[in-house]
Amino acid sequence: MVTIPVLLCVSYFRLLQTPPGLSNWQIQTPPRPPECQPIIRQRHSEVGTSELSLWKRFRIIRGLLKYMIPLGLIYFAEYFINQGLFELLYFRNSILDHSGQYRWYQTLYQIGVFVSRSSGNCVRLQRIWILAVLQVLNLVLLVCDVWYAFIPNIWIIFAIILYEGLLGGAGYVHTFRNITLESPEEEREFAMGAASVADTLGIAISGAGALPFHNQMCRLG
Repeated sequence: MVTIPVLLCVSYFRLLQTPPGLSNWQIQTPPRPPECQPIIRQRHSEVGTSELSLWKRFRIIRGLLKYMIPLGLIYFAEYFINQGLFELLYFRNSILDHSGQYRWYQTLYQIGVFVSRSSGNCVRLQRIWILAVLQVLNLVLLVCDVWYAFIPNIWIIFAIILYEGLLGGAGYVHTFRNITLESPEEEREFAMGAASVADTLGIAISGAGALPFHNQMCRLG
């Protein structure tokens, strides 16, 4: 994983394009250079969240629940698996030791997330609840395997964890893509910020439940 920072540097300095005139930009008092005017006008036109009333914000959040609840469930199940079950999914007859198996679980999960988050421009999925149901089924399956150890081969676990990452990344990217496309311009910034609470809350709740569950399973083992 130490190669990741190197790849990030290469991506930032070699792949991303610098906006024209950005390197010569500096803070100035009005009047501003003409090349700065389109950027300033665009930013002013996009900033409208401060004008939203409390009732309108509540109405926006209520309309987002169809995306926020499934996204929160996806991340709850996903991080419960990652934080509470990965270390318990151990195969003694594998060529990998315990730490090696854990590293591969994390790697495959991240590969799945990367691939599915890159699919946002290829397809559009509006029924996020389907992904939530599938991710919760993943959680139930792996909890049962931790308890009964009925999955015979680590390669099956590898496939399930890759699939888990695909569901998690797809749930994230399609949730925010749908919100971006469906929200009016003056509500979009607030809607995106409000929806981001769902995955954070799912992660926090899963951590609160996964740690005592993991410890309890270790004591039973």
